[in-house]
Amino acid sequence: MAGPRNDRATSEARTVSRGFGWLALLGVILAAAGLVGLVYTGVATLTSMLLFGWLLLIGGVVGLLHAVQSRGTSFFWLGVVVAALNLAAGVVVIRRPDVAAEALTMFAALLFLTGGVFRLVGSLVVRGPQFALTLLQGAFGLLIGILVLAGWPSSSQYVIGCFFSLALLVDGLGLIATGIGGRRIVSLVQPEEHLKAAHRGQGGQDQSDN
Repeated sequence: MAGPRNDRATSEARTVSRGFGWLALLGVILAAAGLVGLVYTGVATLTSMLLFGWLLLIGGVVGLLHAVQSRGTSFFWLGVVVAALNLAAGVVVIRRPDVAAEALTMFAALLFLTGGVFRLVGSLVVRGPQFALTLLQGAFGLLIGILVLAGWPSSSQYVIGCFFSLALLVDGLGLIATGIGGRRIVSLVQPEEHLKAAHRGQGGQDQSDN
């Protein structure tokens, strides 16, 4: 009985280990794409805007199909309006990715500015246990917002691509760490399972001998 169980456990462990290996490979691809994007930020900005535009188009088409399926309900016209807005925004972003990048860069700069101001004011007013960290985060966000706005609209050529590439790099490194850590855990657990199966088999054999 221990033999088939042992083989099945080994096969499952190999499958899980292979899955973690594919996860690590995906992380390597994402990290490499992030590094390339950090070198060629202009290309990364254009690529990210085109991807964003196509996602808006696909979301608009899917939303329109859902709205057609729900016709006769109170959500029909709301779904049609949202789908039409997504379709229109997708067309604009794809046709004019440079203008869309300028608008998103301005929006990102304003977010950094407002977030930085709120964190600075909140840290000075509350003065909690994480006062220094919150103060540093607020100052950092405020500084980024000011720098982006100071270089706008020329900063729109690289800001979105830089953020997009950094996100790819961080996600890729996280997947690599998860994949390598998962394979190590599987390799550590597998010998223990073999030992337990061997002990169970030996115990059953001793009982049959007795």
